Amino acid sequence: MSETLKHVPVITPAPVTVAGIAIIATRCISVLMLANELGYDELVNFVHRSAQAWDSTLIFVASQLIFLFELRCAFTLMRGSNRGRWGYVATQVVVLGYMLLASMGWIYPEIFSIHGESNAQIIHHTLLQKLPDAMVLLLLFVPASSRAFFRRR
Repeated sequence: MSETLKHVPVITPAPVTVAGIAIIATRCISVLMLANELGYDELVNFVHRSAQAWDSTLIFVASQLIFLFELRCAFTLMRGSNRGRWGYVATQVVVLGYMLLASMGWIYPEIFSIHGESNAQIIHHTLLQKLPDAMVLLLLFVPASSRAFFRRR
């Protein structure tokens, strides 16, 4: 049989495609919105303040690496890589853990923290902020077509 007929193209399920596009879109749009809201001077000031101490610089660089890693995960999971799916889960656990710990004042620096009057309010606001990411995770793990797509490799 011909080699052309042996290769069957794999169609990415709609939930996986939507999840991948959602990851890419939310990350890129959030960066653009943040840059627009801060303006050039405040953006430069934010980077300058983040570079004042080693711990702030480490958190700032880690946030940029997580951003790039999430984009990489989005592209690889749309190709059917289970590593991309679990990599995205790992980034969400790390980000949620840091946000909760920094917001409650348990670790420093608090570059990416959420302010609230009580710990319950901080947890509530943090979980609300991570709700879109939870929906993306549901798209990657709950539909049968998504699970089958990642099981085939």
